[in-house]
Amino acid sequence: MSLRRRLTLSLVTILVLFAGNVGTHFWGSYARNESMAAYRDSVSAAQLSTEVEQLLEDQRQQTLVLATLRETTDDQLDAEELKQAEKDIANIISQVQKLGKLSHSVTELHYEQLWDSASRLLEGWLQFYRSYNEPDLDLNVNDPLPYLETSQRLKELEQRQAFIAVQRANIIDRTIELTDRITVIGFLASIFLTATLGFFLVRYTNHALKKLKTGTQRFGSGDLNFRIDNIDDSGELGDLAAAFNDMSDKLRNAIYDVRKAKDIADEANAAKSIFLANVSHELRTPLNAIIGYSEMLHDELEDPQEVNRPQFQRDLEKIVMSGRQLLALINDILDLSKIETGKMSLHCETFQPGDILNQVCEALSPLLRNNNNDLETGDFSALPSLFNDATKFRQIFTNLLSNACKFTENGYISLFARELEDHPGWLEFTVRDTGIGMDEDQQTRVFDAFVQADSSTSANYGGTGLGLAICRNYCDLMGGSIGVESRPGSGSTFRVVLPSDPELAPAGA
Repeated sequence: MSLRRRLTLSLVTILVLFAGNVGTHFWGSYARNESMAAYRDSVSAAQLSTEVEQLLEDQRQQTLVLATLRETTDDQLDAEELKQAEKDIANIISQVQKLGKLSHSVTELHYEQLWDSASRLLEGWLQFYRSYNEPDLDLNVNDPLPYLETSQRLKELEQRQAFIAVQRANIIDRTIELTDRITVIGFLASIFLTATLGFFLVRYTNHALKKLKTGTQRFGSGDLNFRIDNIDDSGELGDLAAAFNDMSDKLRNAIYDVRKAKDIADEANAAKSIFLANVSHELRTPLNAIIGYSEMLHDELEDPQEVNRPQFQRDLEKIVMSGRQLLALINDILDLSKIETGKMSLHCETFQPGDILNQVCEALSPLLRNNNNDLETGDFSALPSLFNDATKFRQIFTNLLSNACKFTENGYISLFARELEDHPGWLEFTVRDTGIGMDEDQQTRVFDAFVQADSSTSANYGGTGLGLAICRNYCDLMGGSIGVESRPGSGSTFRVVLPSDPELAPAGA
């Protein structure tokens, strides 16, 4: 169980006990108040019953006196006396009704009986007063039965209310005793439970924190393989232990990544060193040819003999070819620099890919003859036009076909293109050769800048390792992709996929 749940459970338990004590207190207070209210009602009802009984007695005596006077004298009852008699009877009715309001379910039957008898009695008295001056008055107000019945009902109600008052007093005493006992028991139980829960929480937390302390000390000393285990907590402390363990894993992985990055940086530095050596060699070769042939031509011009114009022309062509070779190398370096700094942009236009591919193939005819290779091409006339950068399109296939010619001798090179049926709006270009091929490890590095498939490649075939890196970056920039399939000694196949749908092509910059 997590620390949060333990604390929550302890807090809830304590709050339940506290709520029980408070509830018991309020229940006792409510019960006492109810009992006291009922007791006060019973006492008030008893007092009111006594008052009603006295009013009935006074009214009974008054009616008897008036009845005697009417029989012995001819005195009349004036309007003021009638009004006062009606007021007295109304007062008695009002007091009886108040007595009914103080009654409850236990005394309801007694009150109803009282109300029936009192109503008849008071109605008779009221009729007596109102008919007192009539000569043919025939009301027997001397009959004691209605009065006695009403008095009996009143006494029964008074006795019942007195009995209820005694019961309510007993209930009050028992309620006070019970609530005091529950309060004391709840208070003692709260103290005991709080102390017990606090002891176990401190013991459990201290044990877990010691393990966390040990773990942090081990981590701080460099033991990143140490793990904080056996913490019986699925909440905060368990999460904290897991966080420490995760932090240790991340630190160990970070150290590994730093070391790996250092190794990669060292490899990249070595690759750039090799690249610089290769570039130096590649730059030096055409420069030496340019300088050498230029000096030869200079010497020939100073020679008084007639200039051999055909030989002079061939030497100039070699100078031009070396200069173009040098310019192409410098352009590759500048293009890669633009790509790496994000400054390479597209100049999109609509062009026919077949025309450019045919031009590239024609330009590479001398290189094909030098290595005795045969070039096979497909029919490009049915290809749709492309909306993209034509210059970069030309450079991609110039580099691919140049590499195929360079690494193939006495073999075959093919260039085909087709529309992808399963991906409408895309063209696939395939360059296949029967050259030296590559293994899987070489294929993973062949598109990296400054890297050639093998360290001996530059020595045997020349080059700087920029051509395929530029091809990959150009393909990405043009919204396409490039891939390679190869086996050592069985040649290589490069596949370039580019969008033919203008909506799929990137916007020109």
